[in-house]
Amino acid sequence: MTLKTYTKEFRYNLKLAYPVMLGMIGHTLVSFIDNIMVGQLGTAELAAVSLGNSFLFIAMSLGIGFSTAITPLVAEADGERNIEKGKQIFNHGLFLCTALGIFLFLMILAIKPLMYHMDQPEEVVRYAMPYLDLVAFSLIPLIMFQAFKQFADGLSQTKYAMWATILANVINVVLNYLLIFGKFGFPQLGIVGAAIGTLISRVIMLLFMWLLLRTKEKFKPYIERFSFSAIKKSILKKIIDLGFPSALQMLFEVAIFTAAIWLSGALGKNPQAANQIALNLSSMTFMIAMGLGVAAMIRVGNQKGVQNFAELRRIAISIFFLTVLLDIIFAILFMVFNTDLPRIYVDEHDVVNRLDNFEVISIAAKLLLVAAVFQISDGLQVVVLGALRGLQDVNIPTFITFIAYWVIGFPICYFLGKEDMYGSVGIWIGLLAGLTSSAIMLYIRFNYLTKKLIHQQIT
Repeated sequence: MTLKTYTKEFRYNLKLAYPVMLGMIGHTLVSFIDNIMVGQLGTAELAAVSLGNSFLFIAMSLGIGFSTAITPLVAEADGERNIEKGKQIFNHGLFLCTALGIFLFLMILAIKPLMYHMDQPEEVVRYAMPYLDLVAFSLIPLIMFQAFKQFADGLSQTKYAMWATILANVINVVLNYLLIFGKFGFPQLGIVGAAIGTLISRVIMLLFMWLLLRTKEKFKPYIERFSFSAIKKSILKKIIDLGFPSALQMLFEVAIFTAAIWLSGALGKNPQAANQIALNLSSMTFMIAMGLGVAAMIRVGNQKGVQNFAELRRIAISIFFLTVLLDIIFAILFMVFNTDLPRIYVDEHDVVNRLDNFEVISIAAKLLLVAAVFQISDGLQVVVLGALRGLQDVNIPTFITFIAYWVIGFPICYFLGKEDMYGSVGIWIGLLAGLTSSAIMLYIRFNYLTKKLIHQQIT
């Protein structure tokens, strides 16, 4: 095949993926805005948001990872032109996501006292506790929203979640400004104000998405006449069998980044704040790859529905190629602006916290150089994972992600991240090792599986 065989798909891939990218960036933008505004209060407050979000990210990874099972199943049904099958997947997926959101909220409430036993700065833990209560509750509307989003994505209608997320971010910015700093007569609540803004914006995001889909003709056959009496164990099992491994895949990756937050916290509040800055910036670029991963899941799911495995492989590789090209650009940007980007988060002119802020900027600049290197492997692993989910191949990829992040990546993080070794930079070298291992092994799995399916179809 010629290069044009793959590049001709770029336009449609981007058309399908860009609303997902913007929606995913929107989720990260909530954290980005919180970090910038809270960073003006001091490094302890910024570290507290980092610590609180580390618990939240673990729960979010389970919820969002589980919800991704809805997309390939709906995409397959759409490829088959089977509306009733798609409706059943959506209804059962929404039921499961609602129950999971409630469970994850209760789980965080149960485990949050662990913060007192994690060798974290006492001041940081004190700020983090009330913040975590509110953002944990916001998981319920967020995971419910994911059910609607993944359903719409499965029908290749990716723009509606984008509009809902943009609205939520506008509301979040306004509420943060009013409640963090106490503007226009509102109380000055600090990081608790940021948590309230996040909660309200996610509730509105869910309601807006629900109302939007109800008014669109394409979705009405799927949404109307929902009844809990129509819930079937067989369909629940099908979604759980696909969703649980997908949730574990995301958990293994998010958990190693969470471990990086905790390891950084053991080094002090400034390394933890720097880690949060580098992590937030990396997350923004990662969401571009996440959007392309969803595009891979949708398009592979469609081709699986029509059993065209040669076309499936060509389309998937075109998405991998596009992802690598974009991530090379991000890597260059991180290298060129590694000292400038951290300055967005902290006030260099704050006399009281000046020394702390300069240390945070210095550490974050070094971490962004490591982040620049793993842009390509991080992006590649998530799009290959999306393609494998589109094939509904989830069990072996789950094992691969565990090996990559927890057998290879975490031991390196722990050993090199000690204060007498490389500190924060050592932690991120471990992240680089885990992401690169994951990308290589997942691609080997995809290459083997698609060639096998094509060979079986030919013979």
